Amino acid sequence: MLDTAKCLKALGDENRLKILKLLKSGEVCACEILEELNITQPTLSHHMKILCDTSLVNPRKEGKWVHYSLNNEQAKTFLSKIQSLF
Repeated sequence: MLDTAKCLKALGDENRLKILKLLKSGEVCACEILEELNITQPTLSHHMKILCDTSLVNPRKEGKWVHYSLNNEQAKTFLSKIQSLF
């Protein structure tokens, strides 16, 4: 079940918005996100945990790296709930 308030809170951070923008084009390795945002690995882990907890982002472990992708169904549900507010 989608927690709209939790999603809105997760989107209230500029780095997390940048991450979602990167994921819009497809699956991205954590290493690529680190390079793009110029943040530390622990900071990225923190942001990704928050995004994954909303179910807007799906993790997929491959070796020592995690690859992330948007959960399109959850994103559509979220957008629908936001539109219903207005």
